[in-house]
Amino acid sequence: MAQVEATTERVVAAKPDDVFDALADYEGTRPKLLTEHFSEYEVREGGDGEGTLVHWKLQATSKRIRDCLLDVTEPTDGELVEKDRNSSMVTTWRVTPAGENRSRVVVTTVWNGAGGIGGFFEKTFAPKGLGRIYDAVLAKLAAEVEK
Repeated sequence: MAQVEATTERVVAAKPDDVFDALADYEGTRPKLLTEHFSEYEVREGGDGEGTLVHWKLQATSKRIRDCLLDVTEPTDGELVEKDRNSSMVTTWRVTPAGENRSRVVVTTVWNGAGGIGGFFEKTFAPKGLGRIYDAVLAKLAAEVEK
């Protein structure tokens, strides 16, 4: 099994603390940022960054639906890590300064891909599809924090 990685980034016209707080707000802001690819969203514990347990189903393609139960940690300042209890998937959100009142948001998801020919196609196409999904999430984040 090869590791598969998808990374997307965007510069947002808002202070890093404000951007991070919006991302870490799983109760209020985060549901507003999700696209139609996410369903059955539910905060099961916590709701604000570290210690949050959140559930959703991610439908990346018409045939591929991933049931995610994510533990949220904040290993360093400006970083949220979502580890899926149901798979090897880990998503890391990093918010760093990008000039005055601007932030760079980078979201990276990694997981252990399938082997063989299926794994080849997964490694080739899944990052592009997930990248498009997270690009739309980052666009909604920008619209939310740039108000």
